[in-house]
Amino acid sequence: MTSRQRSFAPMAGWGQALPLFIPSAEVINCARAGASSRSFMERGRMAWILREAQPGDLVLLSFGLIDMKPDEGRHTEPFKEYQRRLRGCVDGVRGRGAHPVLVTSHERRVFDAQGNLRRLLGVYPLAMREVAVEKSVPLIDLNEWSVRRWREAGPEGTRRIFLYLAPGEHPNYPEGVADNTHLKVDGAIECARFIARELRDRSMLEPGCFADLERLDHSEDGVEWLEEDVFDELVRTRTLETVE
Repeated sequence: MTSRQRSFAPMAGWGQALPLFIPSAEVINCARAGASSRSFMERGRMAWILREAQPGDLVLLSFGLIDMKPDEGRHTEPFKEYQRRLRGCVDGVRGRGAHPVLVTSHERRVFDAQGNLRRLLGVYPLAMREVAVEKSVPLIDLNEWSVRRWREAGPEGTRRIFLYLAPGEHPNYPEGVADNTHLKVDGAIECARFIARELRDRSMLEPGCFADLERLDHSEDGVEWLEEDVFDELVRTRTLETVE
């Protein structure tokens, strides 16, 4: 979801591209790179959101892509800590009079030798779906949509969606890059379009908030990247001390 610095372009998060389709609503992207549900809460980022959230706000919560990593300090077990932290986020948002929306993480781009997409997120999307049912929270299933989309595009077509660049193709990646986790701007726009359509079709925002949902010619220039000093300032100021 993260809004990336200009030096990372054309890598982009779908939260960064969401304003293309919701120009009449204020989109505040509080996502942070490499954050799991655990680290996001422990570093005080959720605490900042809960302090700033206003009654009637929509708060989109998407975790799982990093929770599955074995790293100490970020890993959560899907049906234990992961679900517990999702419940805490939901309850906290509702306590502010705002409306939580759970969003499953998009799948990674990993195909086997026969061209079949592997579902590396495992049961994390299922764990989130369970919390959505249990807490009666709207759920946008980006994971299932992405699985269908990545399968349709196949191993070659998904190179346009994910951060694949040949050496010399982009000045930010002079040696090239092959990244099966992070989206290129085209992929971020596709995911953001799906999210916006779900918000519209399920009447989570007023119809007049949306625009250009059928437009297919959005370019890299239409997405805003952050300058390094702005990015650093947002990381610093959107964090509160918290006690577990």
